[in-house]
Amino acid sequence: MASFRETLSLFKTRIDAEIGQYFDRVIEKTEKEDKVITDALSYVRQTILSGGKRIRPSLMYYGYLSAGGSDREKMFPVCVSIELVHTFLLMHDDIIDRDDMRHGIPTVHSHYAKKGRRLFSRTDADHFGLSMGLIVGDMIAALGNQIIFNAPFPPRRILHALDKLQSIVSYTVVGEVEDIYIEYRKRATDEEILRMYTNKTAKYTIEGPLHLGAILAGADQPLLDSLSAFSTPLGIAFQIQDDSIGIFGAEKKIGKPVGSDIREGKVTLLVNAALRRANSGQKQRINQLLGDEFVGAREISEFQTLMMDTGAFAEVTELARANIEEAKRVIEACQMSVEAKDFLLGMADYMMVREI
Repeated sequence: MASFRETLSLFKTRIDAEIGQYFDRVIEKTEKEDKVITDALSYVRQTILSGGKRIRPSLMYYGYLSAGGSDREKMFPVCVSIELVHTFLLMHDDIIDRDDMRHGIPTVHSHYAKKGRRLFSRTDADHFGLSMGLIVGDMIAALGNQIIFNAPFPPRRILHALDKLQSIVSYTVVGEVEDIYIEYRKRATDEEILRMYTNKTAKYTIEGPLHLGAILAGADQPLLDSLSAFSTPLGIAFQIQDDSIGIFGAEKKIGKPVGSDIREGKVTLLVNAALRRANSGQKQRINQLLGDEFVGAREISEFQTLMMDTGAFAEVTELARANIEEAKRVIEACQMSVEAKDFLLGMADYMMVREI
């Protein structure tokens, strides 16, 4: 039997082909109408296919199987929808976080800022880039919705899925607002951070895609409730790991500058645990480094050491592990296809070994 990593890799290969074919069709249409939009869609196609594990479309697919969905070939193209919605949210998130790289290449707004400096020497090229990042992101969101709208499923299921998709985006926005307020306030309780993780990550990354697939297969409410009970703890664990990867990860693997979370002053469960456990000298140094836009390799290494020496990293890693075990208990007790259950249990285990 294939491992989770192998299964995910095979799925990525298949869904990447669907993404490429989808953009080829859309670009062929826009070439006849507008060269600027054609150029933008071509660059978005490049950014999507330059990286990413396709966790969200895989969850949409296995959510479909979990509810007894059997027309696999019909489902693959529909799974492109959640990857486009994910891309739209990332494009806006990159602007908020001032990130210039994604998957090892320039983000859409930084790509257009560079192009603006070359084409429009007397204008504000950075603002041009931001404007393009926002508006092109909006277009990608519309395309994601359109895929579900035209999906070959019964109208009632399509309407239910579209309603769910708007809910996914709404909860993500709530989580993003909470994240922004925490960042600018420079402090938050663990409860506030966990609420933000639930809205911004659990409902968006895990629950939303699973529900979309299950809804298109005609899932009943008890299954949707079980998928939600699985998604919340797993989503929290996912975000805890993401925060750790943002501090300890290798730039080539995460596709953006290591230490950007430190420079932005992100207050996470990891940071809160470190501040709570730190002595006065350690606490002072953490606060000095957090939010310093000039943090370099030496300071990043120092920050990593502080996270380890205070015991914060061990604490949040154990919290992630406990949440993963809770998620696995839910799925093990759930009635669903063996294939879907094995995939979801494999994903839960994978969360603990994501590369840091």
